[in-house]
Amino acid sequence: MPAPTYDVDALRARFPALGAGYAHFDGPGGSQVPVEVARAVADTLTAPIANRGTGYAAARNAELVVLTARQAMADLLAADPGGIVFGRSMTELTMSLARTLAVGWGPGDEVVVTRLDHDANVRPWVIAAGRAGATVRWLDLDPATCELDDVATVLSDRTRLVAVTGASNLVGTRPDLPAIAARVHAAGALFVVDGVHLTAHASIDVAEIGADVFLCSPYKFLGPHCGVLAADPAFLETLRPDKLLPSTDAVPERLELGTLPYELLAGTTAAVDVLASLGGGAGTRRDRLVVGMAAVDAHEDRLRRRIEEGLAGLPVEVLSRARHRTPTLLVRVPGGDRQASALLADRGVFAPSGSFYALEPARRLGLGDAGGLRIGLAPYSSDDDVDRLLEGLGAACRTASS
Repeated sequence: MPAPTYDVDALRARFPALGAGYAHFDGPGGSQVPVEVARAVADTLTAPIANRGTGYAAARNAELVVLTARQAMADLLAADPGGIVFGRSMTELTMSLARTLAVGWGPGDEVVVTRLDHDANVRPWVIAAGRAGATVRWLDLDPATCELDDVATVLSDRTRLVAVTGASNLVGTRPDLPAIAARVHAAGALFVVDGVHLTAHASIDVAEIGADVFLCSPYKFLGPHCGVLAADPAFLETLRPDKLLPSTDAVPERLELGTLPYELLAGTTAAVDVLASLGGGAGTRRDRLVVGMAAVDAHEDRLRRRIEEGLAGLPVEVLSRARHRTPTLLVRVPGGDRQASALLADRGVFAPSGSFYALEPARRLGLGDAGGLRIGLAPYSSDDDVDRLLEGLGAACRTASS
C-alpha cells in the first residue's frame, strides 16, 4: 500500500487547541485532542445512555460504545478485542494487575524491573513483591548510552515477571522488546510492557513484541484520559482480581471495576480513527493504522533530526543517546532547565522540565529528581514549531551566558 502524503497543516486544522498559536513539545505528557474526539465525547454524553444491556435503546447505546472501543484498540494494537481491558489509567490497571498476580508469589520468587521505566511500571511491582516476600531484581541502565543492560543478567529459574518499558518517556530509548521477550519466556516468566510512550509513535503488534500484557493510555495518542490493557483472553481467564459479588465474572469485564466511562471510550475510538485516517482510505482499519503510524514516525523523525542539528550549535547537553528511540529529547540547558522552560513558555513554546515520574532513569543519569528539559514531538508538530523552539533555546542560552 503506497504511503499517503503527510499533510501536517490539514491535520493541525483538526485540533482546536492549536488555534491558540502555541508550539507544543509537551506531547509525552499528553497530546492535544482533535475535534473528532471532542465531538465523540460530547455526542455520547448527550445521547440516550444507560448501563450496558440489550433491553432498550439507551442500554444498547452503551453496549455498542464499549464493544466498538474494544475493537478499535484491538485494531491499534493488533490484539484480540476480547482481551482489551479499560481502566481509569495505565497506573491503576498496573497496580490492580500487580496485586492480582502477587497472590501467587512468595519468598524466593523474583520480579525484574528496570532503571529505564516510568514509575508506573516500577512501583506497582516493587510494592507487590514486597508484600509477597518476593525479591526485586533491577535491570540497569548505561548512563553513557541510555541503553538497558542485557536482561539475561537478571533472569533465573525463580523469575516470575519482567516489566520493561516499550519506550522511555524521559529519554526516548526503545529497548529491543522481541529479543527481551524471547529471553524472558525462555526463563518461564511473564513479560509486561508499558507501552504508554511507544504507542504514540509506532505501529504496535502485541504478538510481535512478545508481550504477555501490554498497557497504554489513549490521552498520549490524541484521545481522552483513560488506560488500556491488552492481553490474551486465555491469560486473563487465569486471573482472579478482587471484584464485587454481583459484577460479571466474564473476561475482560472481570478486570474492570464499576461502570465504564462510555464517553471516554467513544473518544478513544475516535482517536484511533483519526490515526487510521493518516493511512489513507484503502484497506482495513488495521491496514490504515499501520500505514498511518509509519507516516507519523517518518514525519516526527525528520523533525527530530532538525532539532538535533539545531541543538548541535547550542551549548546544551543532549541526554537522549540510544540508537533506537522515539522523537523525545531530554536536554540540559545552561542557566537551568526550569528557567529555560519558563523562557520558552513566555514565547508560546511549551517544553516542560522535570523527571516526569521517570525517577529511576533521572537518578541513574545523575539528574536527581529534577530531571531536565524534555522536548517531545507529536503527529501535529510542524517545522514552524521547531523553528520557534530552536530560536527560544538559543535565546535561553544567550541569557544564561550574559
